[in-house]
Amino acid sequence: MVSPLRVGIAGLGTVGAGTVQVLATHRDEIARRSGRAIEVTAVSARDKSKDRGVDLSGAAWADDPVALASDPNVDVVVELIGGSEGTAKDLCEAALKNGKHVVTANKALIAHHGQALAEAAENAGVALTFEAAVAGGIPILKGLREGLAANAIGRVYGILNGTCNYILSEMRDTGREFDNILADAQAEGYAEADPSFDVDGIDAAHKLAILASLAFGTQIDFSSVHVEGIRHVSPADQDFARELGYGIKLLGIATETEGGIEQRVHPCMVPIDAPINHVGGVFNAVVAEGDFVDRVMMEGRGAGAGPTASAVVADIIDIARGNMVPGFARPATELTPPRPVSVAAHRGCYYMRFEVVDEPGVFAGIAQALGAHNVSMESILQRARDPGEPVPVVMTTHDTLEADMTAAVAAIAALDAVVMTPRIIRIENL
Repeated sequence: MVSPLRVGIAGLGTVGAGTVQVLATHRDEIARRSGRAIEVTAVSARDKSKDRGVDLSGAAWADDPVALASDPNVDVVVELIGGSEGTAKDLCEAALKNGKHVVTANKALIAHHGQALAEAAENAGVALTFEAAVAGGIPILKGLREGLAANAIGRVYGILNGTCNYILSEMRDTGREFDNILADAQAEGYAEADPSFDVDGIDAAHKLAILASLAFGTQIDFSSVHVEGIRHVSPADQDFARELGYGIKLLGIATETEGGIEQRVHPCMVPIDAPINHVGGVFNAVVAEGDFVDRVMMEGRGAGAGPTASAVVADIIDIARGNMVPGFARPATELTPPRPVSVAAHRGCYYMRFEVVDEPGVFAGIAQALGAHNVSMESILQRARDPGEPVPVVMTTHDTLEADMTAAVAAIAALDAVVMTPRIIRIENL
């Protein structure tokens, strides 16, 4: 008879308690699918007395999470503490050193230390898995690693942060301002008390760096991800986008180009009929483009107890089955050094919004600034205001080099008649 797989869980927050619940609820079916029972034999968290709504009576308690790494009754360490440094990193390193499999939902840890951890796992002959680190319950990493293994991936992109998608969806549907919607998101539990990692794009950038590594077989290169958040997007931008035939989404986009890998996270205008534009609320969606499969899109809940725990348990089941596929789809030592492409080399179309004093010669100066930096205007929208009031102006451009667009924006901002720093949003014809 095959012995049970013994699991130690560090971190009993929403996802940790959810993992215990999933394993208990589907205990018998998971055993049938895995070929062996899976038991939670040890746990660790900050507060032992807290009621988490799950039965922990059969698990030993460790006051120090790192102690799970040396517990002889633990085969798999599940790290759900969070953070790229400190206890989470110490626990994973110690567990791998002691020959224990590691499952984590920690995107920051993998984005910053995934290469070293993967090498340590391979040296120890154990698994390092992290499906839950990207897009919650969407099995996108398994999809890239296994389902699309026959393809060369040219581009992977998606909505990778539910908080931002919720805010942008609410702004589009209600016309409310960013700060007002963010306060509601915090009250509903969709956003943290300090929302910076979410709304400034950092969370999505961690996930994109992981996706790019799997998609292109390169070492993780988080430092080369161009990152912008959504604080500058306004209801006015949403209204103009709709008029122009677009929706606004915060996307993470990784593309393999002739020059190397381009990775960027920022608000995008996407065609209003594009499938990804219809993914609303807190949902995530990821699209992979392969040379034989063409385009594959996966959509689902990107966070929360159930979806994320589902991904954690799926990784545990793989380990129970003996599926030892490298976490990054190939041995970590065979991941190629990245060749980052600067966002300045990006080519695309742009939306630009600013305000001007309505006086003769204004548009001549703007046209001169655009022409001097090789930017060709495609369309222009202008709204009337009362005499003496600044006039809002929106322009879209033809295909333009980012470096030229940046220079043109600076030149327009310097004009005396321009009373608002121009805001730009890249247009993605997905």
